[in-house]
Amino acid sequence: MAKVKKKPNEMSFLDHLEELRWILVRTSIAILILGTGVFMVSDYIFDKIIFGPTRADFITYRLLCQMSQSIGIEDAICVTDLNFVIQNTALEGQINILIWVCIMGGFILGFPYLLWEIWKFISPALYQKERQNARTFIISSSLLFFLGVLFGYFVIMPMSVNFFATFSISSAIKNEFNLESYIGMVKMSLIACGLFFELPIIVYFLTRLGLVTPQYLRKYWRYAVVIIFIVAAIVTPPDVVSQTIIAIPMLLIYEISILISKVVAKRQTQTLPKP
Repeated sequence: MAKVKKKPNEMSFLDHLEELRWILVRTSIAILILGTGVFMVSDYIFDKIIFGPTRADFITYRLLCQMSQSIGIEDAICVTDLNFVIQNTALEGQINILIWVCIMGGFILGFPYLLWEIWKFISPALYQKERQNARTFIISSSLLFFLGVLFGYFVIMPMSVNFFATFSISSAIKNEFNLESYIGMVKMSLIACGLFFELPIIVYFLTRLGLVTPQYLRKYWRYAVVIIFIVAAIVTPPDVVSQTIIAIPMLLIYEISILISKVVAKRQTQTLPKP
């Protein structure tokens, strides 16, 4: 009896696992290479970028002060002094932080390549017309991710640093923050915001798969608003202006996701065969 040959495009479950393994290997190598490049300029990255929000002359604080004066609330949200120090208490602390910052920098810089690898992995399951949209997918997803990273760096981080630096339960306590705690906040602000800004892309694919509908997203819109404002209240000082600055872009991303879901659902309805 003749053996049935597999079609070239058909892959077994183990074949998919092998392909996924090589994707992880290639992306890890890319992150390490880019992380090495980050290491070469680590002095500048730490002094000017990582610890930039710890100084009162950071651009976000200056813009907030100008905005405060322009809307007639004087110096209500001006940041003139950040009275705290960052200390290292672990013997190997600074080496560990250097390694993790290089990896984080490699991941951020290599995100478009990661998307390209993901696209190659999922493209065999797509239609020919959809495969031609690789460039659009990678460019739009990368732009959204980088916008999220910038939002985390220029908005979330300064607001968080200002809040925790000025918050005190007693005048007897002096703020001396741990280095690992500060870097942890940096990683959370940049990576989490970058991934959150990918929400429209995620919703696009979930809608294509039938797992999410625009009606579902609109139904839970109120809950999303509450969650977003809770997050904004946690990472900002207790004033409406700061909370609004954080919440508006996040709400905008959610609304864009609903719009994308509507467009995808409408196209799918139009392509369904008529009875």
